[in-house]
Amino acid sequence: METISVEVMQKMLSNTMPTLVHNRQEYKHSESYYMNKNDIVNGTQTSALQEMIAFNSKDSNALASQKDLLRHADNRSSSNFHQILVDQEAGYIATKDPIIDVGDDDYNTKIKEVLGDDFSLALNQLIVDSSNAGYGWLHYWTDSNNVFHYAVVPPDELFPMYADSLETQLKAVERIYKQLNTNTGDYDTIIEYWDANTCTTFVKNNDGLDYYDMFDIVDNATNDVIGQGHVYEHNWGDVPFIKFSKNIKDKPELQKYKGSIDIYDKVYNGFANDLDDIQQTILILKGYGGESISGLWDMIKKDKAIPIDPTPGGGNDTGVDTLNIEIPTEARNIMLNVSRQKIFDEGQGIDPQKFMDNGALSGKAIKGIYASLELKATTTEKYFRPALAKLIRAIMQNAGIPNYQNRNISQKWTRTAIQDDLEVAQALNNVKDFTSKKALASANPFVEDPDIELENQKDDIVNSDGFGNQQEIDKYSQDK
Repeated sequence: METISVEVMQKMLSNTMPTLVHNRQEYKHSESYYMNKNDIVNGTQTSALQEMIAFNSKDSNALASQKDLLRHADNRSSSNFHQILVDQEAGYIATKDPIIDVGDDDYNTKIKEVLGDDFSLALNQLIVDSSNAGYGWLHYWTDSNNVFHYAVVPPDELFPMYADSLETQLKAVERIYKQLNTNTGDYDTIIEYWDANTCTTFVKNNDGLDYYDMFDIVDNATNDVIGQGHVYEHNWGDVPFIKFSKNIKDKPELQKYKGSIDIYDKVYNGFANDLDDIQQTILILKGYGGESISGLWDMIKKDKAIPIDPTPGGGNDTGVDTLNIEIPTEARNIMLNVSRQKIFDEGQGIDPQKFMDNGALSGKAIKGIYASLELKATTTEKYFRPALAKLIRAIMQNAGIPNYQNRNISQKWTRTAIQDDLEVAQALNNVKDFTSKKALASANPFVEDPDIELENQKDDIVNSDGFGNQQEIDKYSQDK
């Protein structure tokens, strides 16, 4: 068995690390926006107060903080538009499991059992990861009992290597992550190198890399563990990682609308700063007769008055004025609304306010609101379909299903959206005479699993007259 050497792995790591670091930075930046930690909160974007102070301080030796006595508030509240847009699409596509059909009911049942109850959650996570990184990764393997498993891998841990061909054939995967060493209490950097047949593991140390023994070595005769090694033979004949691309360029969704989110944050926080600062009262005293400014507020509280000395020469230039902040409310409201609209237009999402502002919408109007989201979801589905098919073929390979490589795999992805169920039911009723019962059950908005629904209908026929009516069952089966 040929394994990759430490020297080759070190050289490969030095060549791939710059790209991996760049991809990780992009992913972490998008993830911070997804967690509602935008640039304005992280300090990488100047606030409205900072920009105003910097502007007022130009060409002056005075301290910036002294240039504008009215401005003190520095609010930094970020908006979670990115999380709303990403979760909208994930919920729209992945709330329900795609219906998989490989042309055999028994095989379909076996595949559904392997995917398990949490497959929609894994698919949801892949959509979130691909939105933040441009792609998501899924790893599959079998345990010692040949039970098939799969899990989503953080996209910033992987670097794929492809064959030198026009087809994007995955040749190897380099995975880098940190793992707590329970012996030292420190975190070790682990590097895994996966190819079509084996996985070789390394650990980073002060001198570079060294092999890392983490796999059990089992005696085939006794089935006992006799040691640990750094090479694992998976023998899939393919790299057991699947890439779920978000778009043709594998680019994060945030790049489409980040500028509009930053503008919204800056205008919104500038507005909040003005509301905070407007509560401060600045008095302009002309002819003040007191001895010190420090005792002014005590005098106002006690005497309810401010002493004013007459202007020498009998002038009228005495009194008390207030200095106020002027807030351009209308202009800011317009800018906030325009920025908000641009965010949802550029992100191809649905502004929740559209449903709040329209209490009763027809089915056609609802479809119109979902049009932009549907276009984005269709593109995502197009890139996810080949990846999901690859996962299904791996499941069939492990289950020993014949002709797994060439078997046709049908996928039906169900959207989860606000809809007029009455209109859908009326449409199904109009086409029931020339549509199969399975198609009707699949399209019925009140049915979650069409196969269970068909079985329930068959039971209804059997139990309708209290006897087993085989003639009706045969007729029902023929109608399907």
